[in-house]
Amino acid sequence: MTAVQQAIDKSGDIAQALLTHYDAHARTLPWRAPPGQGVANPYHVWLSEIMLQQTTVAAVGGYFQKFTHMWPNFAALAAADDADVMAAWAGLGYYARARNLLKCARVVVAEHDGRLPETEAALLKLPGIGPYTAAAIAAIAFGRRAVVVDGNVERVITRLYAVETPLPAAKPEIGALMDALTPDVRAGDFAQAMMDLGATVCTPRNPACILCPVAEACKGRTEAERFPVKRAKPVKPERSGVAWWIEREGAVLLVRRPDKGLLGGMRALPGCDWRGTGVAPASDADVETLGQVTHVFTHFRLTLDVARLTSAPDIEAMTEAIWWPIDRLHEAGLPTVFAKAAKLAMSRRDA
Repeated sequence: MTAVQQAIDKSGDIAQALLTHYDAHARTLPWRAPPGQGVANPYHVWLSEIMLQQTTVAAVGGYFQKFTHMWPNFAALAAADDADVMAAWAGLGYYARARNLLKCARVVVAEHDGRLPETEAALLKLPGIGPYTAAAIAAIAFGRRAVVVDGNVERVITRLYAVETPLPAAKPEIGALMDALTPDVRAGDFAQAMMDLGATVCTPRNPACILCPVAEACKGRTEAERFPVKRAKPVKPERSGVAWWIEREGAVLLVRRPDKGLLGGMRALPGCDWRGTGVAPASDADVETLGQVTHVFTHFRLTLDVARLTSAPDIEAMTEAIWWPIDRLHEAGLPTVFAKAAKLAMSRRDA
């Protein structure tokens, strides 16, 4: 008997055990409906799912509250200024999500009368929504049966069935096993029950198996931390660049990065494009090296040399250059890497 067939045979018992556990121990999150009390606000579910992509619940909470206060629905967000949204997103990372957030809101308003489509197929046509997000929204916001698999669910499934195939090759098998477990009713609650189990009980390190409602059925329990099996991660390539701190009368020079590419459309310190090209100081400018900051992106590690200039490069050649008051720099919405550089520069202002 295959693992999927075994999952089907036991799916009812496992699903019910997980739902019972969820009813008693569900996390209270601002975008959720209480267990068994219907579906949540679709706008809240969509916004939270976009924010949670490759980001923790703890990091998202404050941003979710800020966004729903500033833009409480699709219409409000669709009408928002791009720069305001990008600034509000600053620090959350993966900034393409913010650009797609705006695109999606505008499509929902223009083509769907401000109402999010209910089916996975229709959701997949919207900007920034992939298979996981479409399934999560369909299940959690609309109560449709959908197979929802995030990192927490992958961990639970691979341990429950002792899946030996390494990730990412194991994804189709994990999806089939999750499909076999997912009930026809309360599919959204079930998806969130699996996520909560992975986040609070079946954790990456030191899982609390004694508290697990399906521990007796778990094939990987005795060696839980071995699952999911993963291939060794390749070493991230190194990149380097320069960030210029150019100060005048209590203000610092900022630019807007190109719309396309990493950190697209965000405000930043002027500098190079991390491959050696970009704005350069005038030949007679005094350059004072202030130090270095590092930041790890998804696909590479960046080291920025931070330097103070006594005169600005050709501002006309820069994209939307602006003198920003230093005492309000926290309002500029700088991405984390440039916030680090600015913090270093400000710490050396009086040095």
